[in-house]
Amino acid sequence: LETSIAASAQQSIIKSYFINELIFDLLEIFKLKFFIFCFLSLFKFIFDEFLLKLSKLWIIKLLILFLRKIAIFDPINPQPPVINIFMSLSIIIPIRNEEENIENITKKISKLNIDSELCFIDDFSTDKSYEKVLEIQKKFNFVKIIKNKTKGLGSAINTGIDNISKEFTCIMMCDESDSLSDLERYYDIILTKNCDAVFGSRFYKDSIVTNYPKKKLILNRIFNLLVSILFLNKFNDYTNAFKMYKSTSLKKLKPIVSESFNVFLEIPLKVISRKMSYETTSISWMGREIGKSKFKIKELQSKYLFTLLYCLLEKILTR
Repeated sequence: LETSIAASAQQSIIKSYFINELIFDLLEIFKLKFFIFCFLSLFKFIFDEFLLKLSKLWIIKLLILFLRKIAIFDPINPQPPVINIFMSLSIIIPIRNEEENIENITKKISKLNIDSELCFIDDFSTDKSYEKVLEIQKKFNFVKIIKNKTKGLGSAINTGIDNISKEFTCIMMCDESDSLSDLERYYDIILTKNCDAVFGSRFYKDSIVTNYPKKKLILNRIFNLLVSILFLNKFNDYTNAFKMYKSTSLKKLKPIVSESFNVFLEIPLKVISRKMSYETTSISWMGREIGKSKFKIKELQSKYLFTLLYCLLEKILTR
């Protein structure tokens, strides 16, 4: 009898031990699952509340910073890389009788590592510029051609702005006077500084200018100095066409009323008077080698003065 009771007690102890072990194991599994659940819930909260709210620009900024940090370990070329693979850029190029220049500038832009669209705006060309772009479209699928509805450079720029689809927009001329390396630098600046615009100056200390007509240069410097004084601004090349903008910011500047080259004065002055953010940098410029310039000083004097007064009035009224 005593042996039976002892065996029964031993079995009870063994059962109790296994039950306790089972409960302990289940608790450990539950704790692990609970920890995993809490971790995943926290990760989901952080992802939903923070990561999804980070714009693409911020993500790219972090990537650029990382690549710049590791670039110093490159023994051959220890320079911070310019990241172009994330570029989303519309390039507006107005054309009037630029048949000879269209293919060259398209080929150069195609070699850049850019997610881009090249928008040619045909401003009533009398040569075969329009047909040339149609021909080039067969080779380069990033090229667009839009016919301007109202004759004039200002209208061509307006038409281009209405047809852009990328995140940033650069305005260039077709005569290859602007450097594409400056375009890449523009993008690096607008991305890292997260500003509304980048203005390039041909007349900073580090700028390189080739074959600029002397008479035009003198008038340019006088007029830009006048603009700087009236707008109390240190920038010195407002009339230069080659600038880059956030596309959303550029569209906010409409309506753009200038009809000719004075459109390139109106746009930066609106950026300044409306207190948008912008950065400035030195750029290179080279005089046209093929074709004839459409810029006529005598014809444009009154238009530049009109635009200057118009923008100055807007600046005063929006204080």
